[in-house]
Amino acid sequence: MSTPFTPYVAGSALGGDAAAPATQRHVPLHGGDANPSAGALVHQFGDAIRGVHVVRGETNVLVARERLLDVVRWLHAEPSQRYEYLSDVTAVEFRDPEQPIEVVWHLRSIAFRRFLRVKVELAPGGPLEVPSVWEVYKSADWMERECYDMFGIRFAGHPDLRRILMWEDYREGYPLRKDFPLRGRFSRSEQLRQALAADPEARYSMEELSVADAFEDLPDDMRRRLRAGEKAGE
Repeated sequence: MSTPFTPYVAGSALGGDAAAPATQRHVPLHGGDANPSAGALVHQFGDAIRGVHVVRGETNVLVARERLLDVVRWLHAEPSQRYEYLSDVTAVEFRDPEQPIEVVWHLRSIAFRRFLRVKVELAPGGPLEVPSVWEVYKSADWMERECYDMFGIRFAGHPDLRRILMWEDYREGYPLRKDFPLRGRFSRSEQLRQALAADPEARYSMEELSVADAFEDLPDDMRRRLRAGEKAGE
């Protein structure tokens, strides 16, 4: 007979006297009690923990880049922490070019019913590279590829780091970087000029070209202005 299945209950590591989960109310923007894991990290890793901040009741821990993998391994394997679930890997680039780019990992301990946001800062002008956590969390595979694809951040040690959303020979930069040209290579008027100069029948089917029939439904004054070369959308 097979071993009976035991369901995994969130918060089970807290013991039978643990309070039932409840939605927090009137949470301050800054301050409040930090996740107990933050103090344990400071005790375990010392100066490698660059800062601890509580925002909206969620604990953010800033970690030195060179110790990131050690910190993640410890959070995952240490019986008093048990962060067994990586829910996201992302990054934040601010509009201020003097402000560092943040790489962010969202970790959850189901056993202790805890959430921890781990961050590494990448200095402006420095290498956009951090250690991959794939060896600890296999779910990091696609998440790190997406972060690389959108922000250009490399994850050292990733087994197959390549684009996942954009095509592999995409050369227009990284779509979620603040330096990405929002209008693409050309201004809107230049894009319109090129579209009007192109031979539409060489590019579209007759069904698609039927949209052009709408021109005949425009008011006379608007059609005269468009024929005279007035720029549309500017």
